[in-house]
Amino acid sequence: MLQDANTIRHYQKITDTFVEFWNRGYRFDDLRMYLDGYVAALRNSNAIESYLINRLEEESFRFLYDTSNFAVPEPQPETGYY
Repeated sequence: MLQDANTIRHYQKITDTFVEFWNRGYRFDDLRMYLDGYVAALRNSNAIESYLINRLEEESFRFLYDTSNFAVPEPQPETGYY
């Protein structure tokens, strides 16, 4: 579980982008490349500690491979209340 505020902000940005890209038609390989690039940028910029980057990467992969995060909700049939 992420506890550092800055790391949580990065996690939220990553997961929000995953869902946005998924809705635009990108698929898992594309999302994986995005995550790889994001993590590489964090490592090169030294924005957060390396152990926090590792945790962020693990949590992001967990989000990415949980298919329920990308499921489109089925519309519920309307019940006729007259």
